[in-house]
Amino acid sequence: MTSTLPAVDTATAKIPAQQTGAPKSAPKPSGERNDKRKVTVRPFVRFRSSPPDLILCTLLLAAILVVQGWNIAGYPNLSDDEGTYLAQAWAVQEGKGLAHYTYWYDHPPLGWIQIAGLTYIPSLFSPESMTVGSMRLAMLLVSAVSAVLIYVLARRLWLPRWAAGLAMALFGLSPLSVVLQREIFLDNIAVMWMLLAFCLAASPSRHLWHHFGAGIAAAVGVLTKETMLVILPAVLLTMWRHSHRDTRKFAVTGAITGCALIGLGYPLYALLKGELFPGDGHVSLWDGITYQMSRPGSGFIFDGGSGSNGVLDSWLYYDKVLPIGGLAAALLLLLTLRWSVTARALAGPALAVAILALVSMRPSGYLPAMYIIQALPFLALVLAGGAASVAHAVLRRSRAAAAASHAVPHAEPRAVTGIRWATAAALALAALSYVIPHWYDGNRTAMTQDANGPYRAAASWLATEVEDKADKRVLVDDAMWLDLVHAGYEPGLGAIWFYKADLDPAVSKTMPGGWRDVDYIVASPTVRRDAVDLPNVKAALEHSEAVAVFGTGEDRIEIREIAPTSGGNR
Repeated sequence: MTSTLPAVDTATAKIPAQQTGAPKSAPKPSGERNDKRKVTVRPFVRFRSSPPDLILCTLLLAAILVVQGWNIAGYPNLSDDEGTYLAQAWAVQEGKGLAHYTYWYDHPPLGWIQIAGLTYIPSLFSPESMTVGSMRLAMLLVSAVSAVLIYVLARRLWLPRWAAGLAMALFGLSPLSVVLQREIFLDNIAVMWMLLAFCLAASPSRHLWHHFGAGIAAAVGVLTKETMLVILPAVLLTMWRHSHRDTRKFAVTGAITGCALIGLGYPLYALLKGELFPGDGHVSLWDGITYQMSRPGSGFIFDGGSGSNGVLDSWLYYDKVLPIGGLAAALLLLLTLRWSVTARALAGPALAVAILALVSMRPSGYLPAMYIIQALPFLALVLAGGAASVAHAVLRRSRAAAAASHAVPHAEPRAVTGIRWATAAALALAALSYVIPHWYDGNRTAMTQDANGPYRAAASWLATEVEDKADKRVLVDDAMWLDLVHAGYEPGLGAIWFYKADLDPAVSKTMPGGWRDVDYIVASPTVRRDAVDLPNVKAALEHSEAVAVFGTGEDRIEIREIAPTSGGNR
């Protein structure tokens, strides 16, 4: 069943019976006044058939791809999470299961299954390129789709063309976005699916299958990264405001049904595997959820010295405009819902920003650095929407003053109107004069600095300087794990993700001598930081000597060989 109703602002107007397909009302008595209430028709933009929109979106997309793609393998630093997801995607491609070690329900596997699909064709032609640096290029496709969806969503939420372009630019060109969207994070893929859900929820044609599809897309987003669950109320709010009241209950019911059917597939998988609840000899979904919920908190985000405050500082280091300006715009829109059409149209994205901000402020919660990725599109939308709302208010006031000057003596002088426009222009110029230099510096760093030279040099050394690699055991972080696999080390038990030496029984039982059964340990910043809580890794560092060092300071990478007098297995 579909609806062919014309799009209208249901918050401010009623639809005549002849437009809804409902029976016409009986003729009014001749003495009764006819109802001439004005119908506010919602702007209907056919994106594919609007040349100005296509041209603007294409130009912005080209700029985003150039800025994000240039030097993508060199900056930022390779992260352990990237290596984990790509290694799990490699395991899917190679038919080794859902992960390169025992899959323990740390995250739903749909995210890296999608990464496996994105990197499958390049890995066929060049298997050795299946490494974190080179496969970051796959994220450009995700960024491109997300950027286009931002523009489409902005237009469907009634933003003018220039504001939709502003939202797309804010989302794709902010230095914070450039750095984080380059990385192989599940959050980036989940954002793409959630933006699709919002676009379908705000569909101007209001087909019921669009709303059902919104529920399915939202479920895929949650199964890609489970933290997207908190944004589902914002999707439903968008659907509620942009669906017609006569079909609203069907739309919402269909969306919830589609979301639930897809989402329940994950626990059903665990149930069929006999791994839903804890038991002897197997992992479980319950244990995975328990672990995620019981992770030590990183403190209150505004408490100086806390881990969460350090994460906030790292976000603001790259860009202050999008996080702070977007949050302020979201609050402005939520406070003006009663009076502003723009605020009502953007209620869903504004609610998403508010929810994500509140979740990040939990004193007992854990705040990862990639958390802000989930908020970036909504921050961009509400910031552009806030600017459009202010511009619309200035324009409306000026038009009202101009109209009044022709009918009312001594109405607002033109000079006052000019002052209003001059003030708005000055504020816009001041914002640009702040944003452009800061964004230029941040993006120039991302496009020119090579932060991963030490990683490449260390991987090259282990590939060329170590003999009998198939018989060697190396403790390494996941960012370099695939490099060693391609170099000839045995996956899993030769090239060993350092956590597994202490935390995975399937690995530790093959190392009866503990750290003594290790030949090398690659002491990257991640390994040195986390070795404190890992006895075998800590002992391997203490009983080894550096044979090669790449880089300097805290970012250096040391290749350390277990000292022969310590009983290493060589």
